Amino acid sequence: MMPSLLISFLHREGETEGFLAAILITFSSGGFLYLLGRKRGRNHLSHRDGVAIVTFGWVAAALFGALPFLMTGAIPDFTNAFFESMSGFTTTGASILNDIESLPKSILLWRSLTQWLGGMGIIVLSIAILPFLGVGGMQLYKAEIPSPVVDKLKPRISETAKVLWKVYILITAAEVVLLIFGGLGLFDAVCHAFCTMPTGGFSTKNASIAHFSSLYIHLVIIIFMLLAGINFSLHYKLLTGNWEAFWRDSEFKVFTALVGIFTLAVVLDIYGNIYTSLGDAVKYGLFQVSSIITTTGFVTADFDQWPSLSQQILLGCMFLGAMAGSTGGGIKIMRVILLIKHGYQEIFRIIHPHAVTVVKLGGKPIPQDILRGIWGFFILFIGLFIVATLAMAALGLDMISSFAAVAASIGNIGPGLGLVGPVKNYLAVPVAGKWILIFCMLLGRLEIYTVIALLTPEFWRK
Repeated sequence: MMPSLLISFLHREGETEGFLAAILITFSSGGFLYLLGRKRGRNHLSHRDGVAIVTFGWVAAALFGALPFLMTGAIPDFTNAFFESMSGFTTTGASILNDIESLPKSILLWRSLTQWLGGMGIIVLSIAILPFLGVGGMQLYKAEIPSPVVDKLKPRISETAKVLWKVYILITAAEVVLLIFGGLGLFDAVCHAFCTMPTGGFSTKNASIAHFSSLYIHLVIIIFMLLAGINFSLHYKLLTGNWEAFWRDSEFKVFTALVGIFTLAVVLDIYGNIYTSLGDAVKYGLFQVSSIITTTGFVTADFDQWPSLSQQILLGCMFLGAMAGSTGGGIKIMRVILLIKHGYQEIFRIIHPHAVTVVKLGGKPIPQDILRGIWGFFILFIGLFIVATLAMAALGLDMISSFAAVAASIGNIGPGLGLVGPVKNYLAVPVAGKWILIFCMLLGRLEIYTVIALLTPEFWRK
């Protein structure tokens, strides 16, 4: 919160006291908990500890992250403030704010910072900067990293976390420089880079990226949204000289192919129906496909007014999501590939019952426990999505708005369709609906298992 406090002080915005109060409450609470637990003498984290720490840690981060909104009066209602904070830390990008541009710069920076910190992960940040979490850190890392297969880049988990953060910071800095080069001021460049790399989608402008008419700025953000949707271990391998890592990765090939196919389909659908210029159709189609499939949620067009086919493609992108090991949400391309391969394997076994077959990815066999975990994740994802959609409909939302709001929340995307469309927000959603969506955001960010495990009786039994 210190950078926002400094901005408030320098610009004399009158939010200084609110940020000081938020900092004092957060610091005092953390200090109290540290003193309470420092003499416990336990330095080993079990798998259950990791699950609990990650889930409660994210809830606590969102709770204390709501304090600046409450203390400054920017969002005086607790539910709305917690919703905005959870949306930030989970990089969902759903907002309840009507007039973003009227907010002081300190609050705008805080919104962006919540997303940037949440993108690579609060717990991964802790592992990177707090050495004593190196013991048992793998439990935290596995519980939080959005990937069915955890990729250790270094022998020690704390070193892996630091490597990921260095790559994250480097790419963020590169985007800031390129946005400034395109004419954005330093503040807007930093805020938008902070919300691109975590695939968050908060903007300092009411119209999101549509506010900027520059084709250059749109292209820069498209490129960095796609970079954020790629497995960060591939970025690290590229930076260390392994130039072939991208082209050998099966998931990367499928991801880029899907972006190309979906963009082509949307462009052909909106060209002539919405845009008379092919250039405009390509510009807006590519941007929105890239934004939704990477679960960033930036907007340059009101796709709620696009033809049905384009809307359905974008809804499909909400479920697919980006690559495993990226900051994106959704089911993840790797899981979809393995689900299809496993399904084909079962069909093959019906035809050839005595054949011995193995599901492979990139030439490597995939263990059965990982395949079982992926099927379990998929069933839970769809089941929870259906239950949450029915709950939203029971609160009075129309079916399209219910469907899109839940898909955009559990996929960590932000804008949906209908009541929560790209030019609207979540303010009109009932209070109970906001809490359902808050839970969906947490489920999506922590990949369901981590949160659901806490709700099972077996977790609490000794």
